[in-house]
Formats: sequence, C-alpha cells, structure tokens
Amino acid sequence: MGEKNPSATKSRFKSLSDPETLSRFAQNLGEGIYITSEDGEILDANPAFLEIFGVATLEELQSYRVSDFIGAGIRKREVELLEQAGSIRNRELRITRPDGEIRTVLDTWYSHKDPETQETVFHGIVFDITSRKALETQLLEHSIRDPLTGCYNRRYLSALYNAQRQTQSRWGCIYVDVDHFKQYNDIHGHAAGDTVLMRMSRFLMRHVRAEEPVIRMGGDEFLVALFDTSLYETEMIARRLEAAGQESGPVSFTIGWAARQDEENLEETVNRADRQLIQVRVVTRPGSYTRRTPPESPVEG
Repeated sequence: MGEKNPSATKSRFKSLSDPETLSRFAQNLGEGIYITSEDGEILDANPAFLEIFGVATLEELQSYRVSDFIGAGIRKREVELLEQAGSIRNRELRITRPDGEIRTVLDTWYSHKDPETQETVFHGIVFDITSRKALETQLLEHSIRDPLTGCYNRRYLSALYNAQRQTQSRWGCIYVDVDHFKQYNDIHGHAAGDTVLMRMSRFLMRHVRAEEPVIRMGGDEFLVALFDTSLYETEMIARRLEAAGQESGPVSFTIGWAARQDEENLEETVNRADRQLIQVRVVTRPGSYTRRTPPESPVEG
C-alpha cells in the first residue's frame, strides 16, 4: 500500500475551497445563511437562520416564502434593487416570525445565475441586530426625554423643528407655564418644586393624545405640539385643558396658544404661542386661560 501524503492530511479544513470545510463553516456560523429562488422560495438555510426566523426545521422553513416574513411589497422592492446593483449589503429589514415576534436583521445578499440552467438564485447572510436596535432606541429615548418629568426635551423639539414637512401642513401648539413657581420653590424647597413639575407633566400627558408630544421647555414651562391641527382645533384642545385644570389641575397655570399662519415654520408658531402666554399674564382675554393660587398654598393633588 502506498504511503499517505502528510501534506494532504495537514491541509484538511484549512481551505475554504474544501467542500466539507465550507459545509461545517455554514452549519456552525452564528449568522444566518440562506439560498432562495428568484420568486422567493427558500431553498436552503443553516441552523442559525432557522433560529433567527423562529422555525425548528428546514422542512418547516421551506413551507414559507420570503414574503411571509417581510411582506410581498418589500420583497419586490428588494429584488428590484438587487437586479440594479447585482448585490445588496447591510440592508436593514424587519422580519415577522411565525410566532408574531418582530426582529431586525442586516441582510447581505447577491444573485447567482447557473450557467447550465440559466436559473437565478440568491445567496445571502443575515445578522440579527434586534438587541442592538433595542439598545439604540433606549439610548435615543434617554437623550430626548427630560429625566425629571419624563416629558420630551428641547433636543426632541429641535428634531421637530428640522423635520421636513409639506408646504400646506397644519399645526398648533400650546404653551403652559406654572403660576408663581419660583416663589413656591423658594418657600417650599426644590424637592416640593420637583413634585409640582412631575404632577404637572403627568396632568398634561393624561389630557392630550399619545401622538401630541408634551415637551418641557425648561424650568416650569411646557409645550404641547399638535400636528394636522387647525386654529379652531388648537383652541378646543386648549379649552379642554382649561376645563381639566379647573376640575383637577395639580397647581394653577397659565396657557397661551397659536396655530400656523401662512407658511411660517414650527419654531415661529412656538414663539407666537410663547408671546401669547406672556400677554395673557398681563391681561386675561379670549383665547387664553389663567388660574392663580398664592405660592404659600399647598400644592393640590
């Protein structure tokens, strides 16, 4: 019998050209690897892909199509982009697993045409970044929230200022200022003042819709931003706050409001609401509300 070639033995599993090496590599990789047909049929995938997509076996996975996980419209757009570029790298996608859980993945894939059959298949790899996206969302929330009251902060307002909007967009805003807050703070202390601000923020968030952000402007001033809202609707919301304040407000406050005029930007509308509040503090007039409580009085609620 001939002697074994030592160099051949030593080179085993050291080359990606070796079929068994590639097979083991694909099966043990922590990222999902897949092959699909042009029409979205899932042809093959490794164990990591099965785990990411929430299925137990390849046979079960093959009972689904790609569009079952990301939607037919998204799949169509992705294929069109792939056909234009030849490959797509690090495309962020949200997938919905059979159990209803939503995960976010980075998808890198390319097309390959069989020279014999002329059939096109797609080879790809997905990275599960769900935890990373959750952390990013958490960090973003911390950066745009006021730590004391839980309201949005001025950084969030800056993002609203910079957002692109259509020329005909409508919006309104309501400025809210706690009455005699500085005096109350001086008399009762900062801890009591913080309690006032927390109760006031909860009051405002409870009496506006979830899509109407409450923003702490600083100190004892708050802003309620209203979108797709006319002057009449802005006033109605302000009146609703007025009624709620009279019935169950945690402390007396003054409000002023404004709605978009002509083609002014959001910041200009906010500034007009602020000026309206300042005028209200001098003279109560239609389109305004004020209720006074002496600073020596205990805070209600």
